Amino acid sequence: MNGFGGFVLRRTLGAVITLFAISVIIYVVFYVTPGNVAQITCGPRCSPEQVHQVTQQLRLDDPLYLRYWHFLEGVLAGQDYSTGTSVEHCPAPCLGLSYQSDREVMDIILTKLPVSLSLVLGAMAVWLVLGVGTGVLSAWRRGRISERVLTAVTLAGTATPVFVIGLVLMIVVCGELQLLPFPQYVALTDDPEQWAWNLLLPWFSLALIEAAAFARLTRAAMLETLAEDHIRTFRAYGVGERAVIGRHALRGALAPVIALNANTVGSAVGGAVLTETLFGLPGIGQELVHAVKVVDLPVVVGMVLVIGFFVVLANAVADVLYAVADRRVVLA
Repeated sequence: MNGFGGFVLRRTLGAVITLFAISVIIYVVFYVTPGNVAQITCGPRCSPEQVHQVTQQLRLDDPLYLRYWHFLEGVLAGQDYSTGTSVEHCPAPCLGLSYQSDREVMDIILTKLPVSLSLVLGAMAVWLVLGVGTGVLSAWRRGRISERVLTAVTLAGTATPVFVIGLVLMIVVCGELQLLPFPQYVALTDDPEQWAWNLLLPWFSLALIEAAAFARLTRAAMLETLAEDHIRTFRAYGVGERAVIGRHALRGALAPVIALNANTVGSAVGGAVLTETLFGLPGIGQELVHAVKVVDLPVVVGMVLVIGFFVVLANAVADVLYAVADRRVVLA
């Protein structure tokens, strides 16, 4: 297929292949490791009978390729689990059962996912507004004192860890100034106003570092676009400076911003682990930290797979948006 439809199809197939490769790597890393995986998964206090049951559930006695096939089959078609007295069916996509709570891993993820999505998507809106806005203003005011101040602020933001920003904001805003309450997650469906009010600090904590990177990239892209011939033509015909910046130069500078945003969403998932732990938000990041501490292997594997899925999805969507912004990408 040629044209935009073929481009989307190729990117979709590439995303599927990437997800398959990620699943193989994750399975090898977590299940093909030195030591007794069943004993590690079950815990040090498990009896030999319990360890044997875990071995049977994970099919650790089967050859490696067959074990991975059962794992993939469970994700795509579901699988049955024996609870000792009965057999329970785990519907697709089945990522296994938690050995701490006996709950389906997908059920745990779906419970925690709204919190993490609220954090990452809200932070994305903040870093796009702050980063792109700062970059445009910095390019527009090039050579002036305001541009130098903005450049210094973005450099400082890039060098500051997310947990330091979160601690400073929490101490100053919640403790000293008492402008906001200490964050406590409220579901969007329960109270939209309190949902946003309680997530303001986590959003800014996660977004400020990323906004600095967007500001620097947008500034560089804007300066390059402003030096092009068609921009000089618009100015020569008397088009206002705001129209030149907003309608023409900014549009030409958006392509690299779209590409960066996809990578930033992936890194923000990692930053969300620290942010959720710092602010006590009951999301995937905090649950992942808990699962690692108690060695709840199915939960760890399932959550890493889901995080990988969203990173691949973000990059695939960014590729399509990049092609919409610059049709030359389709022909590449």
